[in-house]
Amino acid sequence: MAVSERPENAYRARAERGEVQIGTWITMIRTPSVLTLLQAAGLDYARLDLEHSAFSIETVADMAALARALDFPLVVRPPDGNREWITRLLDAGVWNLHIPQVESGEHAAAVVAATRYAPLGSRGMYGSGPHTAFRVRPPAEHMATANARVHVTAMLESRGAFARLDEIAAVPGIDALTIGPTDLAQDLGVLGAPSQKEVLREHRVRLGEAARKHGKTVAMAVDTIEAVREVIALGATIVNYSSDVGILRAGYASAVAEIRKPKETA
Repeated sequence: MAVSERPENAYRARAERGEVQIGTWITMIRTPSVLTLLQAAGLDYARLDLEHSAFSIETVADMAALARALDFPLVVRPPDGNREWITRLLDAGVWNLHIPQVESGEHAAAVVAATRYAPLGSRGMYGSGPHTAFRVRPPAEHMATANARVHVTAMLESRGAFARLDEIAAVPGIDALTIGPTDLAQDLGVLGAPSQKEVLREHRVRLGEAARKHGKTVAMAVDTIEAVREVIALGATIVNYSSDVGILRAGYASAVAEIRKPKETA
């Protein structure tokens, strides 16, 4: 690879080709080498959660550096979809953003503006750093490359957001749409109720229809293999299965239960 070249964003490229990608949440493990483990396990990407975890921006920057070196996409959900967080993450070398609680077309447009340089947006310009691989390139070249590489997913997590689903889906620069299933269920008043699964399915169907209408990718997060297959059948191509905590707990709980099972007597 020539010094001036930068690798493509495999996450974005696969999304544009309509390929199914399977990833998982990172919510607890701070060691960047967990990305090597997840890649070796056959996952396509990892999604790091800053909204509901204790990760520092330094940890995110370290993980982003390894992710780029491995060509193993890292997606980050910031605590808020505001300019401050978006700027810090992009300048730390993060290429893929999973923006929570997008409530309107206006909010989605503000997110896009913060993620793209002019003329597509108003992302702040800053010299060489992780976002440029510490190289200095002509501004126009850097801006065009960065604009083409970044990938933005908007999370709809409320009744109000779904009332404005079409306007959110129509915003140029929003690349993918998803729901926040637990917060959405809470806002709709069905969290823990027998109707929760069907209500969420209805909203996934609605989101998928809006995504197809406006040429967006559908992303979904689920916790079971059955649910993975279901959301793929509904049109999702970016699928997040469980998390580091979920997999570790389930794996150890299953093993411990088996170990402690009374030995059968002949």
